[in-house]
Amino acid sequence: MADPVRQVHEWLESYDAPGACVAHLLCDRHPSDAIAITEVHPDLSARDLTYGELAARSAAVAGGLADLGVGPGDRVATLLDSGIDLAVTALAVWRLGGVHVPLFTAFAPSAIALRLRDSGARTVVCGADQRSKLDPGDDLPAGSVSAVVTTGGTPRPGERTLADLELLPPAPAVAMGGGAPFMRIYASGTAGPPRAVEVPVRALAALHAYHHYGLDVRDDDVFWNAADPGWFYGLYHGLVSPLLAGHRSLHLRAGFDPELTLDVLASFGVTNFAATPTVYRALRSVLKTLPPEIVVRRLASSGEPLHADVVEWAGDVFGVPVHDHYGQSELGMCAGNHGNDEVAVPLKPGSMGTALPGWTVTVLEPVADVEAAPGVFGRVAIDVPASPAMWFTGYEGNPLATARRFSPDGRWYLTGDTGTRDAVGRLYFSARDDDVILSGGYRITPFDVESALLQHPDVEETAAYGVPDEVVGEVVAADVVLRDGVHGSDELADTLRELVRARVASHAGPGRINFVAQLPRTASGKIQRFRLREPRLRT
Repeated sequence: MADPVRQVHEWLESYDAPGACVAHLLCDRHPSDAIAITEVHPDLSARDLTYGELAARSAAVAGGLADLGVGPGDRVATLLDSGIDLAVTALAVWRLGGVHVPLFTAFAPSAIALRLRDSGARTVVCGADQRSKLDPGDDLPAGSVSAVVTTGGTPRPGERTLADLELLPPAPAVAMGGGAPFMRIYASGTAGPPRAVEVPVRALAALHAYHHYGLDVRDDDVFWNAADPGWFYGLYHGLVSPLLAGHRSLHLRAGFDPELTLDVLASFGVTNFAATPTVYRALRSVLKTLPPEIVVRRLASSGEPLHADVVEWAGDVFGVPVHDHYGQSELGMCAGNHGNDEVAVPLKPGSMGTALPGWTVTVLEPVADVEAAPGVFGRVAIDVPASPAMWFTGYEGNPLATARRFSPDGRWYLTGDTGTRDAVGRLYFSARDDDVILSGGYRITPFDVESALLQHPDVEETAAYGVPDEVVGEVVAADVVLRDGVHGSDELADTLRELVRARVASHAGPGRINFVAQLPRTASGKIQRFRLREPRLRT
């Protein structure tokens, strides 16, 4: 293996080439008899899919999608859980030169409709249990989706299943080139709806760098990233980067349960495990003695700040600490406590680690675009010219949001996070500038929660925010001002909570709802979100 900096440049030369083909890079170039995915079910039964089988099935599905009119540049959305069907469908889209738009299966119809409208995706592949979310309604008018493909069950008239698509002649793989987008995901924010991030093929260099240097996944590892593929960490590094490296990865088709997680770790001999801090906190609550069958070599975490006590607990129980990593939808992973010995620095609990090869991550002063001195609080930023792995250039169709992410001269990408760095370059997270709520590894935008609450006729105005929680990091809270003559009650709070769960997602329902007389505002009328967490008189 070349030295880390040269290796990143070699990956860039390959993945940013005019002839770069995602299907070839993620599948066709690997040994056909090597296992690509092991799909695990709640009863611990499993089935393997080899790279040869993935190539054949995805080529067949690509032929079926082409028959539906999908071609280069077209957006195809998936409403699928982790597993073989998702991998086959995504590879099929990429064979055609299309753009994959992943949708989180916990999303309510309104959140799905927003992303379908914005992306222009007219073809959706979904699980049979998700099909009803695509029914015409106020959020998704009839005709918004031209083709629906389900993974099983009895299709509705005029619709098809994945098995139906596989009956058509296979389609050849299309070379997309390094600048073409192959995924479109959505980053949460507080000012307006989620922002579209189009991921170009050349971003594979950044994903490969994290897989190799950050996670330290080796050829003989049993790798499992437990994050949901509807979010960037599970998508980038549970699906894409293992396929890119030609490694086998586990895909569990079940919701999170700490006991089941331990069973999977033991039964399948997982040696390299990645998950959110919430997963580790939940494991700590049930795990007293480590079963002898569990022998992990690497533990990784991302999605929210990882506290030192969890790092130390893992070291005591598993024999290896949890390595915290840092990234965003717009970047992939750019810093961390790297697992690979070539780039590792001594682990310091509480630190997010150092920049990955290909990245320069630093801290700027609070109000000036110059680097802050070690130990001085400021804004976490990427030095764009000094970061060859940097691929994000802006939000699709949103120049105002893009402008807020970059310094006026374009040198600095501003992450929206604050913190410090020490003399050796270790980063320490302090807070988020944009107030996104990090709960259980999920990024929840207050905008979505507030928009849902305002659908209730008794709600005059509202503001959502996160409050610290020992298990999930933060829980969603909402301060609600009711219309004149309406009084708050436990029953109304429950109704509002269920409204958010139905309109946004189950994990977005506010754990706390406070009925207040007014919201704190500046003289210009803007909500002072920093004051929402302060104790004050509730009505």
